[in-house]
Amino acid sequence: MKAGFKGSDLTLIATAISEVARNIVVYAQRGEISLRLATGGGRQGIEVVATDEGPGIADLEQAMQDGFSTGRSLGLGLPGARRLMDEFEIASTVGKGTTVTMRKWRP
Repeated sequence: MKAGFKGSDLTLIATAISEVARNIVVYAQRGEISLRLATGGGRQGIEVVATDEGPGIADLEQAMQDGFSTGRSLGLGLPGARRLMDEFEIASTVGKGTTVTMRKWRP
């Protein structure tokens, strides 16, 4: 099975991955991003899972608001990645780390 994405969809996926990777580098220093082809509900696409063992996010609701940042960034990373992908899930435990799962379905 091929992912089958073209043009602007590839740019959206790459940008979303870049945003979560930046968060790993800035806040956790280490992490892992994996990609796999995904299927579900008769659809095909890609699933991206980003995990780290960083400090975690104390207030996920606040972290997902445009403009919120605990650092010196514009606060567009996680909310921006959410807008670029079709599905976005985040789980975080303070002191243990964060996992972001994103999916983009083929048109």
